[in-house]
Amino acid sequence: MDLRQIDLNLLVSLDALLAECNVTRAARRLHMSQPSLSAHLARLRQLFGDPLLLPAETGRGMTPTARALALGPALHSALKDLESVVSHQPSFDPKKDERTFQIAANDTAMVVLGLPLIERISALAGPGLKLTFRNPDVGLIAPQMERGEVDLLLASDRLLPPSMKTRPLLHGRFVMAQRKAHPRGIGPVDLDAYCQLSHVLVTEIGGSMRGYVDETLAALGRRRSVVLSVEKFMLVPEILRYSDYVCTLPSMLMSRFANVLDMFELPFDDGGFGLRMAWHPRNHVDPAVSWLREQVVGLVPGQPA
Repeated sequence: MDLRQIDLNLLVSLDALLAECNVTRAARRLHMSQPSLSAHLARLRQLFGDPLLLPAETGRGMTPTARALALGPALHSALKDLESVVSHQPSFDPKKDERTFQIAANDTAMVVLGLPLIERISALAGPGLKLTFRNPDVGLIAPQMERGEVDLLLASDRLLPPSMKTRPLLHGRFVMAQRKAHPRGIGPVDLDAYCQLSHVLVTEIGGSMRGYVDETLAALGRRRSVVLSVEKFMLVPEILRYSDYVCTLPSMLMSRFANVLDMFELPFDDGGFGLRMAWHPRNHVDPAVSWLREQVVGLVPGQPA
């Protein structure tokens, strides 16, 4: 028998009929009309090639056939199991459950949110919970989230796939950083001087010599001199310490290196930057991913849970 040909409602009706051995009572139990249930019984007889229920000799109720008696217990058990599967409400206990969270985070998000998240998870979770971090690839992140290879994305607005659910986390400003004792001095930088300096670009698109700041400058009819492009923020402090290059990055990153770098306000309005959290819509009510999102939100001052 091909299961694809079976209407589940027919099996539910058969279970009620076998329990009641009476069409009227079974119909009442199923909250359906007696003619509708009689039609179900006719289809069931055709499906199984057996009468299943026959009029009782007493004239009251019905008597199951041998085939029906054989079907009854297994059918009832299977329907109960199916009911349990359908009604099951998933839960998540970070102390007891096993789960490996796959998180994609760019450099800024990793430093500002990823590192505190690691500390938070280590304090709240049991040994079965693990974290993996990867760099988000602009061309791959959407299909990775579609395939379930990434549970959560922490990145700038420009990296977020439009098909994902998102939540804003942080908004910050950019600053220009240079080494201590830079020959430029420590005075404010004007637009002409900024454009003439040799810049290090940190970009999520490997090999690029143009970033968000360059687009902003182009809108002003200006252009800066980018002489070096790297993908990792953590390389920048060492590069700047031993060169006369400068770099424009979020202040919340650069402030960690105030002992070796000087920071300056930009001589133009760059609009700042935003960090957001993104996840696939299918994970919106997943209790484990929901818990993970709550932990990230809890790291951001002023964010309601």
